[in-house]
Amino acid sequence: MAEKKKKKPQKLKARLPRGFADRSPEDIRATDRMMAAIKRVYESYGFQPVETPMFEYTDALGKFLPDQDRPNEGVFSLQDDDEQWMSLRYDLTAPLARHVAENFQTLNLPYRTYRAGWVFRNEKPGPGRFRQFMQFDADVVGAPSVQTDAEMCMMMADTMEELGLKPGQYVIRVNNRKVLDGVMEAIGLGGAENAGRRLTVLRAIDKLDRLGIEGVRQLLGEGRWDGGKEGEGDFTPGAGLKSSYIGLVVDTFLNSADAVDTKQRIASEKVRQKLNLPRQGLLGGSMQSPTYLEGQDELSALEDLVLSSGYDAGRILVDPSVVRGLEYYTGPVYEAELLFDVVNDKGEKVQFGSVGGGGRYDGLVKRFTGQDVPATGFSIGVSRLMTALKNLDKLPDMGSDSPVLVTVMDKGRIGDYAAITKALRDGLNAGRRGQNVVAVEMYQGNPNKFGKQLQYADRRGCPLAIIQGSDEMERGIVQVKDLIEGRKQAAAIESNEEWRETRPGQFEVDVSDGYDKLIEAIRERLSEQAAERAAG
Repeated sequence: MAEKKKKKPQKLKARLPRGFADRSPEDIRATDRMMAAIKRVYESYGFQPVETPMFEYTDALGKFLPDQDRPNEGVFSLQDDDEQWMSLRYDLTAPLARHVAENFQTLNLPYRTYRAGWVFRNEKPGPGRFRQFMQFDADVVGAPSVQTDAEMCMMMADTMEELGLKPGQYVIRVNNRKVLDGVMEAIGLGGAENAGRRLTVLRAIDKLDRLGIEGVRQLLGEGRWDGGKEGEGDFTPGAGLKSSYIGLVVDTFLNSADAVDTKQRIASEKVRQKLNLPRQGLLGGSMQSPTYLEGQDELSALEDLVLSSGYDAGRILVDPSVVRGLEYYTGPVYEAELLFDVVNDKGEKVQFGSVGGGGRYDGLVKRFTGQDVPATGFSIGVSRLMTALKNLDKLPDMGSDSPVLVTVMDKGRIGDYAAITKALRDGLNAGRRGQNVVAVEMYQGNPNKFGKQLQYADRRGCPLAIIQGSDEMERGIVQVKDLIEGRKQAAAIESNEEWRETRPGQFEVDVSDGYDKLIEAIRERLSEQAAERAAG
C-alpha cells in the first residue's frame, strides 16, 4: 500500500492581534512633531522628564483599574518565575506613584515631571478603541494647594494653543471630585460600604461619549446589554439606583455634555465672570454636605486664580458634567475637550470630545508610604489628539521627510556615488544641529534599469534625484531632477517624444570644482518646495 502523501505544512498567517495597530513613518513623524510642541510647553513651566518601565507588579497598580467589566480587571498580566504577578501599565500615573514612593527620600519636592509612553488596556476592542495607545503626562507631587491644580489647567490650555488650537475650538473643563462625592452622599451612596457603587456611577457617567445618555441610564440602573437588547452580547451590571436618583444624576452631570450646550455655558459664564456674580451650586441647602461645600470652595478658588492670569471661561470652564472614571481622584478633575464636529463611523455628526484629562490624587502614593503625599496631574491621549489636529490641518509642515536620492548609473562607479552621497549628506546638514535633517540616500537596488530607480524615488516621495552617468561625469556636471515639479509638468505633456525633449523639472549643476554649488542648488530647490507646500 502506497504511503499517504504528506501534507504540506501550512504557512503561518501574518495577522495583527485585535486592538493593536502598526504605525507608518508619516504617523510616527507627525506624532514626534506634536509631542515636541507639547514638551516645549511642559518644560516652559519647569517640568522635567522621567521614564518608568512598561511592566509593574500588579499589586502596585492595585484596585485602580480602568475597566472592571472584564474578569481580568482590564490589564495584561503574567506571572514571573518568582510567582509574582506583573502587569503592563494601563496608565502612567500608577507607575509614577510607585516611582515617587520608592525614591521619596531623594526627590526634591514639589516634584514636577512629565512622561510619555505606551499604555495597555485589556478591554474589548472596537472602532477607534485600541488596546495599546500612547499618553503624554505631566504631574506635580508634593504641592497640596489648589493653585497647583489651577496651574495644570492653564498648562493644558497653553498646550492646546501651542498646537494651533484657539479658544472656541477647545476648552479645559473643570469639576471637583468632592462635589461629586457630595452628590453621591445626597443619593445615599456615602460611606466606605458604597465605594463600589460610587465607582460604578462615576464610570457610567464617564462613558457618555461612547454609550449616549440612554446607555448611561442603563448602567446607573440595573445594567446594560452591549448588544442593545436583553440577552444580546455581554451584560454589564449597573449601580442599581432608583429612577429618581438616576434622573438627579443625569440632570446634574450630563446636561452640558454636548458642544452646543458647552458653547452656551461658556458664553453665559463669561458674562457671569464679567459681572463678578457668584457661581450657582448643584445642590440645595438641605442636601449640601461638608464634603460638597469644600469642593465648591476649591472650585471658586481655582476659578479666581485662572481668571487673574487671563484665562476666562472661554479657555477654562468650571463644568459639573466633568467626571473622571478612576477612583483615585480626590479633588479637582479636568478635561481638555475639543468643540468641533466630526463624522463618526455611522455617518453621524458628533463632537470630537476629550483628548486628555486628569486631576488631584492625594491618596495614590500613600498606599506605599503610609503618609499623605499630595499630587495632581493630567494625561494627553496622543493618538486622539493627533487625529484631531489632522482634522483641523494643524500638524506643522516640517519639510519633506523623504530622501534626496542619488541614482546609480554605472555599477563600476559605486565608490563615486557613495562619495557624492556622503558629501551631500554632510553639506546639506551642516549647521542644522537640533533641526530636522535633510535625508540623502544612495539607491541600493539593482541599478540595471534606471526607470526602476525613478519609480522607487517616486514611491518614496523623494523630492529630488541626483543623476550622473558617464557623459555627465566627462562634462563635470550632475543632473538634478525635481521629481515634484516634474510630476506637475509631465501631467501637461501629451507625448513621450515631448517628455524626452523637455525632461520636465530637470537641470544641470557644475561639480567640476566640488559639490558646493550642488549643495546650494539642492538647498534652494528644497526651500522652494517647502514654500509651495506652505502656500497650499
